[in-house]
Amino acid sequence: MGTLYPNPIMPSETRIGWVGIGVMGFAMASRLLSAGYSVTFYARNPSHPNALALQSRGATQAQSPAQLAQRSDVLFTMVGHPSDVRTIVLDSILPALRPNSVTVDTTSSHPELARTISSKARELGAWAIDAPVSGGDVGARDGTLAIFAAGEEKVVEWLHPMFSVLGKETYVGPAGCGQSCKIANQITIGANLVGLSEGLVFAKHAGLDLKQFVEGIREGAAGSKALEIFGERMIEGDFRPGGFAEYQVKDLGMGVDVVEGAEDDDVVVLPGASLWKQLFTSMVANGQGKLGTQGVISVIQNINGMNQ
Repeated sequence: MGTLYPNPIMPSETRIGWVGIGVMGFAMASRLLSAGYSVTFYARNPSHPNALALQSRGATQAQSPAQLAQRSDVLFTMVGHPSDVRTIVLDSILPALRPNSVTVDTTSSHPELARTISSKARELGAWAIDAPVSGGDVGARDGTLAIFAAGEEKVVEWLHPMFSVLGKETYVGPAGCGQSCKIANQITIGANLVGLSEGLVFAKHAGLDLKQFVEGIREGAAGSKALEIFGERMIEGDFRPGGFAEYQVKDLGMGVDVVEGAEDDDVVVLPGASLWKQLFTSMVANGQGKLGTQGVISVIQNINGMNQ
């Protein structure tokens, strides 16, 4: 059993490994299980409810990332921070990968780290794809994620049967480009969330019915995926996370923070994104870092002395 690249992927034979079973990772791994794939996962907390739920659906649990790598043809990761990617993928998974196996990092991480992982994987005869995603918990649950896939194009094409279960992949270039695309995506969605928050706060101040306001702008130029996913949640004060506010701070930071010693042509001035980062940082400072990014409306409400 098992199908390593470039042998055709088949749900009955291709062995999937998974690390990261939070809100997003759990939903994505569950979809692959439902599509008939064999999934083995690693969890730092083996008794976590999501770990038990995956096992009840037929997944098996590995004792370590290295053991998982040995058992996998394709190994997905969906963890929190670049430091997690470095520790889990670069230090633990890569040394244990078998030749022609593929690791797919769906974490929002740093482009340079993705390039390092890709280069190291090739030295070991394996392949690494950076493929961060967008679409939140709804997209993960429904299989409608936007997948920004980068690395060797033929390997990305080979992964299509799996990607199609999770959403729609777009090939965006060589290693690291997936992460750069995700950072640009986060800059854009940050603007959408802040704009939607301010629109709702103004509409409430003006005495409008907020649900009627959202319905009214839905089909106009202000309509957006952010409005579809988060509009009603913002109105209801539902800040359950699809993506954590603290992760948005991390992602925006990779776009706007100037690294000491950076060359002039490595610096991009993004005044709007810098402001969005401060607003999401306010959530973290207020103890709301584990809430969803739609909770940024609470920052705008607080500035205006409004209660939810």
